[in-house]
Amino acid sequence: MSRTDRRTWKSARTLADLGQLTADWLEGRLASQPGYMPNWGPDEETAELVPSLAALNRAGFMTTCSQPGVAEIGYDGAWWTQHAAVEGYLTDRALYRQILAAAEALAHSVVVDDPHTGQRDEVVVVTQRDGEPYTAFGARPGPLDLRNQYGVLHPEARRELSGAIHLAVIAPHYGPAAHRALWRSLDQVTGLEAPDANEDQADADDDQEPAASR
Repeated sequence: MSRTDRRTWKSARTLADLGQLTADWLEGRLASQPGYMPNWGPDEETAELVPSLAALNRAGFMTTCSQPGVAEIGYDGAWWTQHAAVEGYLTDRALYRQILAAAEALAHSVVVDDPHTGQRDEVVVVTQRDGEPYTAFGARPGPLDLRNQYGVLHPEARRELSGAIHLAVIAPHYGPAAHRALWRSLDQVTGLEAPDANEDQADADDDQEPAASR
């Protein structure tokens, strides 16, 4: 990470600060982000999600990982299925309640780790390769992992992360229709898109899990 980027991240004190800087990194105004390869931007599959992710970060939900929903033959010839999902940290309880309400309306799964209430949900598998679990969302990094990933941050910012709610929101089905429904619902929370609940539900219903994995 360049000295300039390091100083920029070091200047953050609050989760709102971290969300703003994460949005700047997503949009290419910062070259590096803590925990990622220096001078490396978001993954190629994240490109279409950048506006939604940037809006979430500026609203107060600092995202740390996300993925689109797919069902396709992958680079290795295996059948890959992915649930659209996003996870990260937030301290704004009003925003938290809005996201939970949007998730409940469309039957999205949520995984919550809240240090203040003691709620700690089980992680959810979001990616399968030939029917076998490959990736899960919802695992909160432990104190050592947090320090290793965010050691560049000021101690006040790391304390914010330690005390924040860790939240994952996951589409109920894999594939592109549930993908659209999840990201549209989050865009409506942030104000990036106007509400259209009927269309969201129609999209969500289009994707159905098959009886057997391909």
